[in-house]
Amino acid sequence: MRAIILAGGKGTRLKPYTTLIPKPLVPVGDEMSILEVVIRQLARAGFRNITITVNHLAELMMAFFGDGRKWGVKVTYSVEDKPLGTIGPLTLIKDLPENFLVMNGDILCDLDYRKFYDWHVRAGNKVSVTTFNRTSKIDFGVLKYDKAGNIVEFTEKPELAFDVSMGIYCLNRAVVRALPKARPYGFDQLMLDGIKAGAGYKARPFKGFWLDIGRPEDYDYCNENFKTIRKKIGI
Repeated sequence: MRAIILAGGKGTRLKPYTTLIPKPLVPVGDEMSILEVVIRQLARAGFRNITITVNHLAELMMAFFGDGRKWGVKVTYSVEDKPLGTIGPLTLIKDLPENFLVMNGDILCDLDYRKFYDWHVRAGNKVSVTTFNRTSKIDFGVLKYDKAGNIVEFTEKPELAFDVSMGIYCLNRAVVRALPKARPYGFDQLMLDGIKAGAGYKARPFKGFWLDIGRPEDYDYCNENFKTIRKKIGI
């Protein structure tokens, strides 16, 4: 099984932590980097062939992870000369298998990657996306009013729930082969183009533990609670 980790971003949301080191190397709980956690999880799930897409501070990433033997996996790299978004980097990889896992390099969760991959393959999906129900608090009083300006509803700091992409996908090689090579192309474009074309991309809801470490509030929470989180994700 093949996994591709997207790690070429500049990590602007996590500045100043990412001023000198790439986001996937930012430590969690003062014990290991985010990406080391991800690689350990993937290895345990049976993904022995891992490609890391790199751009920003690529040399540091490659020096740290090397060929992956320390974690019992084979690590290779796909180097972007320019930022290509979240899907564009896949077009540079020549030896893609028929189906493969793709994920951001700043995700901490207890998703069973093997089960997700197997579900994708069995279903014959072109694109499978893991989703998580996330609640966002609006820090304002929200008004609704009619065309005449009469206020008809008021809610103080409401909480809204959304099903969001977890940054973990499975793709079929044919989807990537249909894209223009080495051009910027994001996950958002992939979703919008797929919906427009009626491609039938599939969502896979997840109800476990998930943190997007690229968000400062999630990163702070992780550092404060890493001992508990580490047990939860099995590292």
